[in-house]
Amino acid sequence: MRIFFSVGEPSGDLHGSNLIRHLQSIDPAIECVGFGGPKMAGAGCKLQADFTGMAVMLFLQVIAHIRTFLGFVRQADEYFAANKVDAVVLIDFPGFNWWIARKAKARGIPVFFYGVPQMWAWGAWRTRKLRRSVDHAICKLPFEPEWFAQRGCTAHYVGHPFFDQLTNQRYDEPFIEQLRGDHRPLLLLLPGSRNQEVESNWEMMRSAAMNCLKQIPQLRIAVGCFRENQLKYVREDIDRNKLPILTFIDRTPELMRAADVCIACSGSVSLELMYHKLPTVIVYKTSRLTMWLHSMFIRCKYLTLVNLMASDSIRRVGKKTYEPCDPNSVPVPMPEFLTSMDRSQDISKLVVNWLVHQDEREKNVNWLGKLREKFALPGASGRAAEIILQRTGNYSIREQSRAA
Repeated sequence: MRIFFSVGEPSGDLHGSNLIRHLQSIDPAIECVGFGGPKMAGAGCKLQADFTGMAVMLFLQVIAHIRTFLGFVRQADEYFAANKVDAVVLIDFPGFNWWIARKAKARGIPVFFYGVPQMWAWGAWRTRKLRRSVDHAICKLPFEPEWFAQRGCTAHYVGHPFFDQLTNQRYDEPFIEQLRGDHRPLLLLLPGSRNQEVESNWEMMRSAAMNCLKQIPQLRIAVGCFRENQLKYVREDIDRNKLPILTFIDRTPELMRAADVCIACSGSVSLELMYHKLPTVIVYKTSRLTMWLHSMFIRCKYLTLVNLMASDSIRRVGKKTYEPCDPNSVPVPMPEFLTSMDRSQDISKLVVNWLVHQDEREKNVNWLGKLREKFALPGASGRAAEIILQRTGNYSIREQSRAA
């Protein structure tokens, strides 16, 4: 059996490598080929090209590289024509992967999208592409299968592969004990993984943290940075303003385990914070134009994945965005601020409430714990592998391996 992969982001490279290992643990004879990254190559995938260094986000960059990408589409199609391929697995990179899907479908190859694009947030019309070009949507989030099924797409929920990584995460235990040895409360700041996020959100997060410090003088404040240049940016601001804030890089998992509360930039980090049951306020500061576009086009209630997972319905009614300080708003596990203004005062009120009123903090911890028990289940990669083999007529291999 031969499976062709098309993966374009470092996170997809990680999830793809785990999926490949599960497939080959079921049947070592499965051959994996295609576009991916070093982790997939390490798992045994024969790469036609390394895409993880080519992740393109800006429209003008897409235009500038269009000939390169079309060349890769032709390369994939030629491979499909010259070789027997039993399945094509797409992970992220939807702009490019729609082209790969169409070429595979035209040659009668079953297509699986592992971690289907978040069409429920905006652009529901894109489900037409999904119906035409993809046979099976393998979903990471619990509300996705029903949403896609209502639009005529075949979808299966396997859970988020991120939790596979968290289950196997190794921690620097002495460092955690060192942080916990100081019994003063610890506020963790996570300003984001992209430079633009850090530059947009840091000032508001820092202001919120200093507001908290004024009310709780014994408070410790730590910031976890993703990259060296982001650490430099944050440290320069801290030093310039002579602020009592500790800075760290590559310590985020340990900081999450040691902290009492957190202020974090919106992103998949919310899943990790849920996993650690850490009470968190989510922030995302953007322009007024982006806020207007969000009100016009985004169709889901919340910005944060954890809040969407906790909600009975993800659909937003009307154009008004969620407002944590509105007494009529339905409570969510992670209060979130999508804003073009400085909301540091409101953010600090929520954080201080958790730090001062232990019962309120425990209530939030328990809520996150219930969500963790329900959704933070390892094994997504294995379940995805079984679906691929089952839907391509190779599920009997799995049954034979169990019998053996």
